[in-house]
Amino acid sequence: MSTKRRKFIQSLLAIGTAIPAGKILAHSFDTGEENDLMSGGPSDDLKIKRVRFYEAPSRPIVNQCAHIVTIETESGITGIGEGGTAFLVSQMAGLIIGKNPLQIEKLWQLMYRGHFYPPGREKIHALGALDLALWDIKGKHLGVPVYELLGGQARNHCECYTTGYPFEGTLRDKARAAIDDGFRAYRHSAVGPRNPNESYNTRQAVRDTLKDCQEIRAGVGVDGDWCIDFHTRLDQPDAIRLANLIEDLEPYFVEDLVRSENKGLYHLVRNQVKIPIAVGEQFGDKWDIAELIEQNLIDYSRVSLPNCGGITEFQKIAASCETHYVGLVPHFTGPVSTAALVHTCMPFSGPVLMEMLGKGKPDLPHLPECYDFKEGKMWPNQRPGLGVEINTGHLKLVAEVDQYQEGVPQYFRPDGSFTNW
Repeated sequence: MSTKRRKFIQSLLAIGTAIPAGKILAHSFDTGEENDLMSGGPSDDLKIKRVRFYEAPSRPIVNQCAHIVTIETESGITGIGEGGTAFLVSQMAGLIIGKNPLQIEKLWQLMYRGHFYPPGREKIHALGALDLALWDIKGKHLGVPVYELLGGQARNHCECYTTGYPFEGTLRDKARAAIDDGFRAYRHSAVGPRNPNESYNTRQAVRDTLKDCQEIRAGVGVDGDWCIDFHTRLDQPDAIRLANLIEDLEPYFVEDLVRSENKGLYHLVRNQVKIPIAVGEQFGDKWDIAELIEQNLIDYSRVSLPNCGGITEFQKIAASCETHYVGLVPHFTGPVSTAALVHTCMPFSGPVLMEMLGKGKPDLPHLPECYDFKEGKMWPNQRPGLGVEINTGHLKLVAEVDQYQEGVPQYFRPDGSFTNW
């Protein structure tokens, strides 16, 4: 046996013996008992002890809030998530007290299906907050960044485009400055009313927006990119008309051309618009966007975290996107969710462009460690879990759950997997 081969085998043996016996876990799904394969008893240090909800600096929009959620374990590991409301987070948190936080898919199904009715988008947002915290726990427990658990890096960094770039001169100047700062693209939106008391004439908005887009294209230059969000605010004929008017200006994508309730309408839009289409920031779980992906009605998914239900659900949406050649351009959310997006986008093999608010990372006292942003790009790091640290001294504790709260009866198939009650 060669020396090189001998060293390789020795390294594999070293890895095997380095895993503590007490960390090899199985689950008896039909009884609900968590077992340690080697010791035969429950592993108490892995149980969820408490969930807390803190108010944090946030947008007032429920589905885009940045409130902090923590999940504490008996072992002392605390997972950090973000999103939801105190009531919705508390309702689902009661279902997972005393459970094994490493069984993320099982807990996701329990929270999603544990109160009989399929959750709406606000509740899915709260579920996403808890899911982020569970993945943070798992990464910390294993001592690795979450993206390593999802397949590792398929890219060196995530390119970004900027929304709400600080006003410095003309629109053309701002677009140029964003590209010079390292952003891949500058983002604009369809022109709204000139003042809050003015009615909204969408036909006039088309003309005004076209002029803005011409200025932006001149600003980013031939080597820069730009994109535009219609915000579902235009009437359908005007949305299609504007999309066709800006085609020669080569936008990276146009977002949310029409209202999101009737997804089938994108059959008509797709047939009349040639520029790339991005949709999804108003959606929740995979069923919300499945029709648009599977019928090739969009080019980019805007679904984001924690809106879709967290990392667990985002990975399933990303897999569907990959099989239909749809890229990821997730909507910006709070800072913890933005950090989590880096982990979810790193393993994706298709195109990725993350939305960044303003010039980049904000200075937030309650988040001394968050995401790594520089030169217009998001970068992975080696910190375990999501790589986020919090200082709860700067936050207001609003809710705390430390007692198990039973939901509807739970039914299981013969193999122990969930079915509905």
